[in-house]
Amino acid sequence: MLRDVFHTNSNFWCTSNSVVDSTWKARVSTVNNVKIYNLSHGKSLPEWLSDRKKRALQKQDVDIQRRIELIQDFDMPTVCTSLRVSRDGQYILAAGTYKPRVRCYDTTQLSLKFERCLDSDVVTFDILSDDYSKLVFLHIDRYVEFHSQHGHYYKTRIPKFGRDFSYHYPSCDLYFVGASSEVYRLNLEQGRFLNSLETSAVEHNVCDINPVHHLFATGTIEGKVECWDPRARNRVGILDCALSSVTESTEVDGLPSVTALKFHGSLGMAVGTSTGQILLYDLRSAQPLLVKDHYYSLPIHSLNFHDQLDLVISADSKIIKMWHKDTGKIFSTVEPQTNINDVCLYPNSGMLFTANEDPKMNTLYIPALGPAPRWCSFLDNLTEELEENPESTVYDDYKFVTRKDLDNLGLTHLIGTPLLRAYMHGFFMDIRLYHKVKTMVNPFAYDEYRKDKIRQKIEESRAQRVQLKKLPKVNKELAMKLMDEGEDEALLKSKKKKAKGTTSILSDNRFKVMFENPDYQVDEQSEEYRLLNPLVSKVSQKRKKKLKMLAQLEAEEERKAQQEEEEEPEGRGSSDEDTSDDDDDKSWVAEVREQRRQLHAEKRNAKDKEQDSRRQDRDADLRATAGGSSGAFQQKHQTQAQGQPRFYQIKAGEEFRSFGDVARKQKLQKATLEERLRLDESAGMSNLADSAVGSKQLTFTLKKSEKQRSQQRAERDHHEERRKLRRSAGHLQTGGRGRGWGGGRGRGRGRGRGGGGRGRF
Repeated sequence: MLRDVFHTNSNFWCTSNSVVDSTWKARVSTVNNVKIYNLSHGKSLPEWLSDRKKRALQKQDVDIQRRIELIQDFDMPTVCTSLRVSRDGQYILAAGTYKPRVRCYDTTQLSLKFERCLDSDVVTFDILSDDYSKLVFLHIDRYVEFHSQHGHYYKTRIPKFGRDFSYHYPSCDLYFVGASSEVYRLNLEQGRFLNSLETSAVEHNVCDINPVHHLFATGTIEGKVECWDPRARNRVGILDCALSSVTESTEVDGLPSVTALKFHGSLGMAVGTSTGQILLYDLRSAQPLLVKDHYYSLPIHSLNFHDQLDLVISADSKIIKMWHKDTGKIFSTVEPQTNINDVCLYPNSGMLFTANEDPKMNTLYIPALGPAPRWCSFLDNLTEELEENPESTVYDDYKFVTRKDLDNLGLTHLIGTPLLRAYMHGFFMDIRLYHKVKTMVNPFAYDEYRKDKIRQKIEESRAQRVQLKKLPKVNKELAMKLMDEGEDEALLKSKKKKAKGTTSILSDNRFKVMFENPDYQVDEQSEEYRLLNPLVSKVSQKRKKKLKMLAQLEAEEERKAQQEEEEEPEGRGSSDEDTSDDDDDKSWVAEVREQRRQLHAEKRNAKDKEQDSRRQDRDADLRATAGGSSGAFQQKHQTQAQGQPRFYQIKAGEEFRSFGDVARKQKLQKATLEERLRLDESAGMSNLADSAVGSKQLTFTLKKSEKQRSQQRAERDHHEERRKLRRSAGHLQTGGRGRGWGGGRGRGRGRGRGGGGRGRF
């Protein structure tokens, strides 16, 4: 007998053997030749709309008409955190927020059966019965809540915050693990807590119970799995998964902890780590059979087994991967647009549900995994009609690299080979080859990464302490000044109702070099700074005064809101402000003049000191020259007596001059100014030496203009002409009056000129 299914919100009427209109819209993607149908793709209607408006929108919007809504209202107000399917397959329960609630969907009616609101968010929950009549919720505030068919039944509390729990059916015990080394046991038959299991771990993340022999296993934060026998309450084994998860091709950021745990059959077990690895174990061996890496370095939080195809379905917050448990080869992948919180596989079918960081819960149908569930068997006839714009194939276990990455790795010679597959602006290469080459190029990358992580952790811990104002190494005074001005402006703007935020120079990346590079250090002793500093300081003082005055004016305006805008504030007139401004201008002008006087005085003092030092150097050189000959003579005889050579050191950039120049220097000093100028003119150079051995020398050329040279030639010709016409007067003797021996004007005996007596010419 065929059962008709009527779905009001999807606007279709179909039977299990009918063909639905091809206007349905679903998202179809193909990964490794496996088609994946997203039945939740399309627009969703807001929850707060009334039924009348929803029907009106369905008639107007074509996209809403073409969408597929397999289960009515299959969503949450904000976020869905976990999903479960009852053992009879009739009910699907979802927990989410906000506000915290649980929703139950009936698959026979394809609609919502009931909704219950809770007091706090749900960490995880489980269904104890075959249907929805017995539910257990673990809340984030340490409460454990029990629900029956009619609703809330009982509520208790555990000593520590819980993270996961499992139900042991033979003994009716609930095992709770969390932020404690103990595993709490709550017996539902007796209604009381039993003795806890004392473990060697600090904290626990997950737990699970084997469905065949009821072995209890818990995953610790240290990356270990402890197995306990519930009958004897003793630990029967321990696995170090953290050490086994690190292989040659894996990149580990820190110590892996166990975040997911799932038993398969009597001997199989899968363990997921916080670094993105899945380890498959046989309980008879301590070594993993297979290690699978997600390559996203994200915690694995969901593990499921598909018995028909021997697949493992693992999920982190970014991707769902389906792979063969024997070889690890990828079967297919699903990457939703939002982060994943939980994955629930509907038993014995190809349908799975995902809880996302989104109001909508995704319903995925993969025909390659199995047929559609009994309550929606019509989907098998719709797979061809649901295709619309299939997506391109996604390469898994490959690393996308650009040409720059290939240059850094030294693999540019592989371009054009089968090892690199061109794609868009880069290439796909095997992830194993990428890790091997990266390890060879930079073998110390892990150590550097570890040091950076440790430094970041230390800085984060330091950030929790009391923060002090840290001044930069360069321009500390300027930074202090800017900080003070920024505080004043922030205080003023905090009083305004509509204040626009401004960026400080200290926090602006364009000016950060000024406080890091020593070349930008402000020289406070320079002439420019000393001349501009009075003006800058006065401007800053005026600015502070203006800010204070604005604050006062705003306070007065708040008190006198009814006062007219043209009226000046009381207590101070505009003439007073002008007078204060004039006084400020006169004061900074006087300061600038004073700085100029000080600069001139410093320049004169420096010039006088320089002249004194030069004079002292010249006197020292003359004294050394005077005693040079005797010293050289004694030194010569002393050297000859000893029979050893005497060495002298010549500085870089100086020219050696022999000691024979000493006599020439002495003769040149005794010469008159006319003779020295004549020697300089003949050489065409003017030399000034400050030392006897030529330690200092200044040489410059006397350049004369054409007019000066022509004038010198005219004077030289004139002197030559006068020399030719001049006659000697040495043979003439004349008598005259003068001072001398004998009579005349002169008194006594003396030399003089004139006549009247005997004079000497």
